[in-house]
Amino acid sequence: MATLFSKIIAGEIPGRFVWKDEDVVAFLTIGPLADGHTLVVPREEVDRWTDAPPALLQKIMAVAQVIGQAQLTAFDARRAGLIIAGYEVEHLHVHVWPSNSLTEFDFATVDNNPDPARLDANAQRLREALISSGHGEFVPEA
Repeated sequence: MATLFSKIIAGEIPGRFVWKDEDVVAFLTIGPLADGHTLVVPREEVDRWTDAPPALLQKIMAVAQVIGQAQLTAFDARRAGLIIAGYEVEHLHVHVWPSNSLTEFDFATVDNNPDPARLDANAQRLREALISSGHGEFVPEA
């Protein structure tokens, strides 16, 4: 059975994609900790990060780093937070979000009802930062 993320990747469920390549995609979460909170997800259905082939895990982390760097610029953040939790969806994913404080690492504070227009605007800001930083070939159109 396909995971929720596989359905998003396949286009069966809408997603606000900011990155697509042959191995990895990135899209905004619908439960953000901060504006621009993005999930980096392998196309391959791997449940736990400890089960991922090393090359795939390296690719995921490389994309997460690029996303984090773009978030620093797009959202004027001091740092980019990164967490691999793995409990929400049984499909490996890395949370990356712009952060200015350690208090922003609390999943109890997610916005469970974000404004869709704000999510769209945040996705566009992140796409523009990725294009500006030389990664346009991986940035899909809105």
